[in-house]
Amino acid sequence: MQKFYKLNQYIAASELRVIGPDEKQIGVMSRDEAIFKARQMNMDLILVADKAKPPVARIIDFNKFKYIQSQKEKEGKKKTASTDLKEIRITPFIAQADFQNRMKRVKQFLNLDHKVKLTVKFTGRQISRKAFGEQLLHKSCQEMVEYGTQESQPKWQGKLLWVTFAPIRKTKQNEKEK
Repeated sequence: MQKFYKLNQYIAASELRVIGPDEKQIGVMSRDEAIFKARQMNMDLILVADKAKPPVARIIDFNKFKYIQSQKEKEGKKKTASTDLKEIRITPFIAQADFQNRMKRVKQFLNLDHKVKLTVKFTGRQISRKAFGEQLLHKSCQEMVEYGTQESQPKWQGKLLWVTFAPIRKTKQNEKEK
């Protein structure tokens, strides 16, 4: 999102609270005085908060200001990185090789920092054998201990039994140790 800032003579307010290049408050002064100070330092006067009383302006080089804002925006995006929810469906009477393939896929999703919903779908008369599905989810939970954390206990939703896994968050220290 691109935000437009008012610079120098385009600031309409007559009085401004001015912040210097070192991020320390200089004080309240007229717009012309603030522009004069900014020009003396070979910098720009940028209106930061126009809703405040008096409006807040900052003396800083505009290109540097834009760079700092883009860095803050990137940092904000990193912190709110979306984790997609991926769903893997299995049946209670799945073959061992197929089960291993699905578990491999779950591990891949967790390594890519996605949440995973593992669903056991019961069809027809399979619903009479609920224990098979519960054993299958218990087995999968044991396999996923190294790759992710179980977010919820297995839950029933109609003919579906499901559990969700969240990836284990890697900190910078853990990565350095390896």
